[in-house]
Amino acid sequence: MAEESFYYGEEGKPKSRRELRRERRKKAADSSETVEESFYYGEEGKPKSRRELQQERRKKKRKAGLAELVLTIVVAFALVFGVVRPFGVEAYRIPSESMVPTLEVGDRVLANKFIYRFTEPDKGDIVVFDSVDENDDQTLIKRVVGTAGDEVQVQGGVLYVNDEPQEETYLNEETPFAGSYGPIEVPDGNVFVMGDNRGNSADSRVFGPLPLENLRGEAFARFWPFGKIGGL
Repeated sequence: MAEESFYYGEEGKPKSRRELRRERRKKAADSSETVEESFYYGEEGKPKSRRELQQERRKKKRKAGLAELVLTIVVAFALVFGVVRPFGVEAYRIPSESMVPTLEVGDRVLANKFIYRFTEPDKGDIVVFDSVDENDDQTLIKRVVGTAGDEVQVQGGVLYVNDEPQEETYLNEETPFAGSYGPIEVPDGNVFVMGDNRGNSADSRVFGPLPLENLRGEAFARFWPFGKIGGL
């Protein structure tokens, strides 16, 4: 009967569309007022204190934040493991402190696996590669500082490429490297890689120039932790 009375008037005649729309709007407004009122008043109809209101607002924010976090995780996993990987992008975990402060241990990055099939690495690229040690199956990550034909050397912690000092704003200033290396000319088919944490990085200063065939891709974005999501 309640549902029928909504569509028919007192004399049993069908209501016009205008009347129905008006009643629907009134019903929605009444419902909204009831919800809003229930937020400010308790079960006994007494106004809630400021403290109670603040607690409820914080609860709502926490629920919204948790929902957003769950959604972000679902989207990230869908992208990394369900969508982008088959199209030449793969996820890697940072295994050491050699790239601090740019990348921390446990950070996860996305790398373009196909880019070096179409172009050669350039200075400044952050590359993922297989270790040159045949007995080491680790996947490593460093920054390209020299390409084929470049003369690379380090003097007093300063990197020189073709006798020009390089401005490297990404280096770890907390543990600076003050040593020297080289000079060495990068041979064809190789790049010279170094970690941003120069004082704690086993890189081309240790294993020599890196063959291009060892490259697995260019790291271009960090997707974990969520507070640091962004391009590299």
